[in-house]
Amino acid sequence: MAILADVARRAGVSPATVSRVLNHPTKVSAEIRERVAHAMTELDYVRDGAARALASRNSLTIGHVVPTLGIGIFAAGVEALQRRLEEFGYQLLVAASDYDERKEARQVRALIERGVDGIALVGHRHAPEVYEMLRSRRLPYVNSYQFDGRNPHPCIGFDNRSGAFDLTRYLVDLGHRAFGIVTAPPGLNDRIAARLKGILDCLDERGIAASARHIVEVPQTILAGRGAARALLAAHPDLTAICCTTDTLAVGTLCECRELGIRVPEHVSVAGFSDLEIVSQLDPPLSTVRIPTDQIGTRIADFLLDRIAGKAGPDKIELEASVVVRGSTGPARVVTRSGRPRRAV
Repeated sequence: MAILADVARRAGVSPATVSRVLNHPTKVSAEIRERVAHAMTELDYVRDGAARALASRNSLTIGHVVPTLGIGIFAAGVEALQRRLEEFGYQLLVAASDYDERKEARQVRALIERGVDGIALVGHRHAPEVYEMLRSRRLPYVNSYQFDGRNPHPCIGFDNRSGAFDLTRYLVDLGHRAFGIVTAPPGLNDRIAARLKGILDCLDERGIAASARHIVEVPQTILAGRGAARALLAAHPDLTAICCTTDTLAVGTLCECRELGIRVPEHVSVAGFSDLEIVSQLDPPLSTVRIPTDQIGTRIADFLLDRIAGKAGPDKIELEASVVVRGSTGPARVVTRSGRPRRAV
């Protein structure tokens, strides 16, 4: 089995140079990195991770616990994080908690036992034992996808409440006064709770009566979104807008409107939150709030690598979530004296 010295001889460099290529690739020229990589391939060289970790006290691995990989936003964020870590010779270990705090705590413990050098979490709401494990081991960590300047924990994210507020305000400015709200349970996580609060805060600020807003809580699936939309439209035919706290629920709402023969946005406007890749390709394309997924993944990597290296920096990094207006939203319909609907202007 080839050892590091064998790689050095084959590449025509010193063992120290091979070590720098493996541990600090940015400090070595591209030509040297290519020679070493070629030698490693020829010799089928595999690093001894356990020995390296014991010698350096670094495993060159980062742990990341996400709620699910079934939603494109988190999958895309993982890809961005992994790409950035690989530039510095780090590998990523990923676990999915299924929105279960107890399961997440077990996964964090498992990642720590495997010697990760840092951990990224999603949101601020975690079991107390998670924070205790991270603090007691002085392990670098960061919360993500939710910015909260008052929270004591480091975070990289955006203001979910503000994004939902801005999109709702856009709908109110279009003349909408009767709203349906399709949401995952706000107790599921702090991001959903913040988005629902943003919608309701905006309606309160604009004087939309409580009787003109109708909330349905359902699981975060397309099928559940369809069911919620069907129930809302049957019970409240005067609705002109449906706000969803996730794109998944909004896709379900659009599907159900098509099934019922309800025109979007002529009869009802539909809005989501996340900007999943598919929603710009729907008919009509979905208005939503774009989450800066790639930025989050990259900034997580930079934050944790800096902390591992002992570098100081801001503990809270706020990114922007922007409203994206597409064809699923338009002016609210009104009813003329003849009883025929027309569009507000």
